[in-house]
Amino acid sequence: MLAANASTRQLNVTCTSSMNMELFLHYSLIPSFLIILVLSFLQRQEHRRQKDDTTHLLESRFGIIMPLDFVGTFSNRWSYGVAFGATANKVMFLFSEGYQTLQVPQWAQAFVLLIGGIEVGLSHFPFFACLSSDFRLVSAILGFSYSLLWFAVTVLQISQCPHGQFLGRYEALVFYWPSLLCLAFLLGRFLHMFVKALRLLLHWEPQEEEKPVLLETHQAKHVKQLLRKARPQEGKKSWFQTRVYEWDPCFQFPSRMIGTIVLAFICLYLFIIIEFCVFVYVRDKLDVFEGNLENYITYTNQTGILTPYIQQVQELISVAKGVWVVTILPASLTCVSYLFHILACYRKHTKRLWAGDKHFLPLKFRDPSPSESVAAIARYSGWQIAYILWGYLIIHVMQSLCGMMIMYGLVLPITHDRGLEMLRGLGLGLLTISIVVGLMILQVWIATSFFLQPKLGTDDKQKPLALNNRKAFHNFNYFLFFYNVLLGLGACLSRLLISCVLGTWLIARIDRTIMQSGYERADMGFSAWVGMLYVDHYHTNPVLVSFCHILITDHKERKLQKTTKHWCLGQSAGPHISARSRTRWLLLQTLINNPRLIILRKSKSVHGSQEFTQILLTCSDC
Repeated sequence: MLAANASTRQLNVTCTSSMNMELFLHYSLIPSFLIILVLSFLQRQEHRRQKDDTTHLLESRFGIIMPLDFVGTFSNRWSYGVAFGATANKVMFLFSEGYQTLQVPQWAQAFVLLIGGIEVGLSHFPFFACLSSDFRLVSAILGFSYSLLWFAVTVLQISQCPHGQFLGRYEALVFYWPSLLCLAFLLGRFLHMFVKALRLLLHWEPQEEEKPVLLETHQAKHVKQLLRKARPQEGKKSWFQTRVYEWDPCFQFPSRMIGTIVLAFICLYLFIIIEFCVFVYVRDKLDVFEGNLENYITYTNQTGILTPYIQQVQELISVAKGVWVVTILPASLTCVSYLFHILACYRKHTKRLWAGDKHFLPLKFRDPSPSESVAAIARYSGWQIAYILWGYLIIHVMQSLCGMMIMYGLVLPITHDRGLEMLRGLGLGLLTISIVVGLMILQVWIATSFFLQPKLGTDDKQKPLALNNRKAFHNFNYFLFFYNVLLGLGACLSRLLISCVLGTWLIARIDRTIMQSGYERADMGFSAWVGMLYVDHYHTNPVLVSFCHILITDHKERKLQKTTKHWCLGQSAGPHISARSRTRWLLLQTLINNPRLIILRKSKSVHGSQEFTQILLTCSDC
């Protein structure tokens, strides 16, 4: 059976593909640079240069291309998230430190990984640039072509070498199907952009209304909800909204969070597959080792001195392999639940900061440095993914150890007909713990009943912190002093055990610190989380954004009114009325109702003032 499995996994070991994905990553920089140049040429600069600059011949072309607004982008969120997902295989390639294009000393390995990260970013830059470009027709064509190139190369790689050494048949498809799915989604997205842009160009569809400069729809809804005197009556909530998650129409996650979660999901999947491949490799080696042990037992006819120890080793290996496979599912589900919980915590913490509530943060994080916050938002997404991956591995190891304890403490004694002995030992352990806990509770009860003065009022829930029966109290402390020394030993060990369990269990949670109070600064992941929250709070706060939107809109209206020089009486009334015309009309009404003010009026233009005064006098005489 082992030989059959090995032969199945060895189906395609000697396969040599004509397409090297690492080499293609290098060559993909050529079309990537071409696309960036085209989009940069189409992009206009926001501020023109001086006239003596030679670049004025380019008509202020070659603007800076922004792939993604990591702070305030709420449109095309899932498209950006899928674009991040398309980079998952390359991110895992960097995570495993497989980028070894340059032969450098060990101390310079960090610079090589930095170069690799920049290269991966440049190779996938066109996906984001084409999604965010304002030139929809050109960017749709370029994005579709570039996505099709990556899709074709990936399919060619899978088709030429579909099988592998560890998972057997279709191993390449198991690794690359998330990227293929993301690339297929991008192809459909760019095709949709092309059709829509073409219909707008041919005037088959009306032009879209210009979106607000800053204010998003959900932000405006949030501000309107704050300004309401009474909240609208909410309908009956479903079980999912009550127990799991309640959708908030006045809140949307930014594109950065959506992209981080999508990429974390795919990287977690790939990490689990890689871990399983390593497990298969180690299992094969252990099977060979077990075969040698079995040959020794057969050779000695089970009469050797080492036979009992060998059987225990075989049992340990068998139990470890089974427990490791079984705990893959709970460990992966734990990390998946963490990803959803991180989104819920992001919304909860952000809304608390909007309301001015900072009490959920440690004191040292309530006024973070602006420079640290800006750096934190740059590294949060990458750190979140790394924390999830390493957290999965640590949680898997911890759950495997717990599984081994359960197997050796409960299951194996029953299978070896030692169930009564196991129950006896378990009962003694539970009885000892119950007695210790009972004595601790008894101390609290005695202190409450005999050593505290009575309640001051009938409505008080607790007795005041005032000692009573002081002599008995001091004797009580003296005789329990020596016992509490031994009790403190167990409490110390339990503290260490609980800290280790909680620390390893929450290692993937970047939204909360696992450090003790006063040492939160040592948790760099939590620092990145808090800094990211503050950047989003200061730049996407709906109240602040609404205020800035009102100022910008009012400024534009005033600027438009100043540029309006003529007002046609036959023109239909609209929301925009010239300020000059409105002022003159109010002045005319005031002077007609108060003719004596005409003489006292100071004029700027003599000729115009005389004509206007004559008209007013004529009107007043009438």
